[in-house]
This record gives sequence, C-alpha cells and structure tokens, in this order.
Amino acid sequence: MSYLQFDKTLMTNLQESLPKEILRSNRSGAYSCSTIVDCNTRKYHGLLVVPIPEMDDENHVLLSSLDETVIQHGAEFNLGLHKYQGDNFSPKGHKYIREFECQQVPTTIYRVGGVLLKKEKVFQHYENRILVRYTLLEAHSATKLRLRPFLAFRSVREYTHENQYASREYTEINHGIKTSMYPGYPELYMQLDKKNEFVFCPDWYRGVEYPKEQERGYSFNEDLYVPGYFECDIKKGESVTFSAGLSEIKVSQLNNVVDFEVKSRTPRDNFYHCMVNSAHQFYNHRDGENYILAGYPWFKCRARDMFISLPGLTLVNDEIEKFELFMETARKGIEDIINARPLSVRIYEMEQPDVLLWAVWCIQQYANIVSEEKCMEKYGVLLRSIMDFMLEGKHPEIELRENGLLWVEGKEKPVTWMNSTSNGRPIVPRSGYVVEINALWYNALKYCAQMCAAMNNADRGQMYEERARVAQESFVQVFWNEHGYLMDYVDDGVADWSVRPNMIFAVALDYSPLDKKQQKAILDICTKELLTPKGLRSLSPKSTGYNPMYVGPQIQRDYAYHQGTAWPWLAGFYMEACLKVYKYSRLSFIERQLVGYEEEMFYHCLGTLPELFDGNPPFHGRGAISFAMNVGGILRVLKLMEKYNLE
Repeated sequence: MSYLQFDKTLMTNLQESLPKEILRSNRSGAYSCSTIVDCNTRKYHGLLVVPIPEMDDENHVLLSSLDETVIQHGAEFNLGLHKYQGDNFSPKGHKYIREFECQQVPTTIYRVGGVLLKKEKVFQHYENRILVRYTLLEAHSATKLRLRPFLAFRSVREYTHENQYASREYTEINHGIKTSMYPGYPELYMQLDKKNEFVFCPDWYRGVEYPKEQERGYSFNEDLYVPGYFECDIKKGESVTFSAGLSEIKVSQLNNVVDFEVKSRTPRDNFYHCMVNSAHQFYNHRDGENYILAGYPWFKCRARDMFISLPGLTLVNDEIEKFELFMETARKGIEDIINARPLSVRIYEMEQPDVLLWAVWCIQQYANIVSEEKCMEKYGVLLRSIMDFMLEGKHPEIELRENGLLWVEGKEKPVTWMNSTSNGRPIVPRSGYVVEINALWYNALKYCAQMCAAMNNADRGQMYEERARVAQESFVQVFWNEHGYLMDYVDDGVADWSVRPNMIFAVALDYSPLDKKQQKAILDICTKELLTPKGLRSLSPKSTGYNPMYVGPQIQRDYAYHQGTAWPWLAGFYMEACLKVYKYSRLSFIERQLVGYEEEMFYHCLGTLPELFDGNPPFHGRGAISFAMNVGGILRVLKLMEKYNLE
C-alpha cells in the first residue's frame, strides 16, 4: 500500500476530500495545484499556473482545469467536478473515483461501469508544461475519451468573467491547438499523443466558486472559458497523454517524457521522503539565477525565509551543490545591500535588519556540515564584508550601541519576521533591542571569532571575541528578567514582558549568550506556555492580546498572525535547543513531537507543511499550503535525530 493513498470512501466524501490539496512545481516558478478530487477551491488553483515576466511579477492561471468524459454506447460519464452557487457541485465526477495515491505522481483510478481508467499528472521539471496521462485498464466495449479544457488567462490575484474581449481564435497544430485569450499572454499549446478531433464549441461556464476564498473574506466566483473539446478512441491497455504548455512538443515523445519524469521523482513513501520532495518544490531557477520561494501558492523569494530555510532544504539532504547555487544568487543581493546598490536579483526584503545575520547563520550551517576550510574558501570574504558592514554602522536599519547590542526602529514599520501590519503600521511593533536580532548578533561574533582562529587570523579573531564579550554581558543585563525568561524587546528602558518564542534562538543557536541554567529556564517556559503539537505559539495564552485562531477576513487574520498562532519552524529551533541542552535524554520526547508533523502529510496539502496553525486545539493548518521555513526547519530536526541515533 502506498504511503499517501486514499480509498473510495474518503474520495467520494467531499467533506473529507475537498480540504486535501496536492501541489507540484517545475522548479522554475510555475506550479500545478488543486484538491485531490480535482475541484479547484482557491483562485490560486490551476492545472497550469505560470509566471509571465513580460506582464508582471505574478503567476498566471492559464489552464484552470481539464474535465474528462468517458463515452460508451453513446452514454457520457463526466469525471469533472466544479462548485457552483448554493453548494451545488457539478458534474460530480468524484463519485466515480475508486482510489487516489501519489507516491510517485498524483494518480487517480476511476471506475465507470465496466471501465477502469487511470489518470497520472506530471508537471515537467524546468518546463512550463503539465502532462496528464490516461490509461484504460479495463473496458468491455468501444470507449471514447473526451477532454474539455477550462481556460482562465488571469493573474492569481484576480478573476476572469465572461467578456467580449476574450479571443475565440485558435490555430490547429500537430494533434492539438494553440490559443491565447488576451493580448500580452503567450499561446497555450494543447496536444495529445494520439490523433484526435478537436470540436470547436466555445462557451463560458459561469459562477464557478472557490470556497477557500470565501472563508478568507474575499470575492470567490468567476467564469471560465471553454473553447471546445478533444475527443479520441482509447483501447484497453492503451495510454493517451495530454500536454498543455507554452511551446509545442513532439507528440511522439510524450509517453517517454512522462515515464522519465515519474522515475526522477523522489518517492513519497515515508515522512522524510515527503519532506525532501516538498523541499525541492521551493527551488526556483529563473533568468540564470537560483532562488528559494518562501511558500505556495502566493509567496515570492524573501531574503529572511531563504536564509532560514536553505540549510534544511539542501544541506541536510546532501545537496551541497544546490546550496552553493542558491548562495551564489544570494551573495549578489548581499553585496548590493552592502554597497548601497539597487538589487540585481529578485530577492525581496533584503534590507531588513536581521537578514544579514540570518545569512551568517546560514553560512555557519554550511561550515558545520561541509567543513570550516571549504566554508572560508567559498564564503570567508563575504562573511568579513557582512561583519565589517555591521561593525562600521553602515546598515541603514541598524544602530550598533556602545553596550555592544544592535538597536532597530520598529515602531513605524515591521523589522522582524513578525511583520503583519494594519493601516501600514506594525501590529506587533517590536522596536529597540530585539531579542532574536541580538542573539543572532552574538552568535555571528562568536562564529566569526572561531573562523578567524581556525584560519590563523588571531588579531581579527580577538576583536570579534571582545565584541562578543561586551554583547554577552549587555544581552543578559537588558533581556533577562527575574521570572526566568527573556524580554521580547526593550526600547528606551521600556520592556515588552510578553512571553514569545523569539527567546528560543538565544538557546538554539550554536553560541548562546546565556548560561546553562538560564537556557534550561527558557526551555521550560517555552514548553509550558508555547509548545503545541504543531509548533511554538507566537504568544503565550497568559500574555495580553492572545489570539490563536487564524480565521475570518484579512484584518482579523492579520491581528491573529503573530498573536498566538503556532509555527513549525520555531519548533524546529526549539527541538534543536532541547537536544543541545539535554542531549540523549530528550530523544524520545523529540520523536513524539515529530509525530504531530508527520500527521500533516495526510492533511491540507499532502506531503508538506502549511504556513501556520491555530494556537488552540484542534490546531488547524492555515495560510499558505506549503511553507519553506517549516519544511526546512523540520528536515533539520530529522537530520539531527539521525545523527544522535547513529552516535
């Protein structure tokens, strides 16, 4: 039995099957995403969703869905599924589903009378092309297959509606057609690897609804254009492959391309392999550069997310060369910031004050896994440039104070990962001495001192050590309180006493400014007040403003975003801190914690982790359906567990 497999009982129950989503990306920014019953429930869903850089910096839904119809003895059985007004679903093709599994690629088996039809969906790597292969496993009489494409040609941020401007023109190509609904959009090439008839019967399907958008307080319906349908005979044992892409393909190659792509996939046969497969989906090769997308379906490459997630997405999977490729692109962004140049790469939020410190931490993980010598060879100059930039006070968002700590202005705009806003102002205005920024700063100083010592640069190493000593003394003086935990931030003597997870970094990082007793105290309060089966809460239930349910319209969700919701990537650092402080005595505890994340492989978006969870039971997954920092964070813990179990 496949690891990710669901039978007819679940698939035909829309209450159970509709919340389960499936995502595939091509590692170049495009993706294919829907529910496991192929009923789109978000405006971001689509069979072929691609970036069109000539138009804007967004993804665009070209092919929304593809309805299949099986025809025998003149009787038509439509396997499609769409939601319309009033909880009406049509044409209810889910009732024919016998099973679904996605160990290699998403595969659905349909049973229609004596017909048994298998459907496999493959998103081709580094190509803007979706391939759908149909195999007739059983049939007792002549069978026809009809494929009806639903076109959108719109940004993922918008909707399309019936209008007089949509072009109905199309051009016949080898075993298919090409068409484009609007000027500026590329042609969509739709082909089959078998001779077929395209029947032109243009129509709009009106009032298609997306319930996930309705839940989020947005408009939620659109009209989709269907230019006609493709129809061909299919025999028992025969496979027919449909291709939709931005270029024409040699149809005789389609079946071989599908076979090759299936074999190249990481099998989703256990928790770890699911996470590795998910890690690969964040890769984005674009215009000769390599990026990490922060998440799907709406995030772009964000600097902080990239540096936090990169070690877990690459290094722990022994993909050293991949790490180096991503860091080469990141290096350009770092050098642009240091030299006050316009950004030459598509990495957002590079100017944030903690980003360069996370970059140092990221490079530090490379040294830990590869070697100090190789790290200094590749990134030594970059590390020195970052530290000089910080020590010389050149970062426009940071002030290095006489007490050795970093001070930031966060009242008017967000300057940390807790970046939700309302009316342009931060909902959590963390300003002054921010706890994780200064924990990262101390770690960076100590790490660079260590690297200098290893490279026989004693004078510079001593300078870092002295800076670290001053920062360590000030850190404890500023942040430690008599209740045994760290202030979240301190601004001009006014401290935020809220119990938040940001203090965990002062324990989890390689170099901690705290003694063992203080580290254990922080772990204790995080365990008692912040730990959930799905991550660390962003705020303790005992603190003022606790708001754990990420539901409702945008403004309501913004106010809950960092006020009690749980985040798996924070739990990754928490579990790392537990192993660092308590070592083998906490192995069984960490194993039990990881069960909560393995459960998520079967919910929400299969085989990955969503952006965040409600902070109260039953801890529903919310936000983006797949989030790089969460996947990277849990992968790092899985690697740490492997290391401890081998020793």
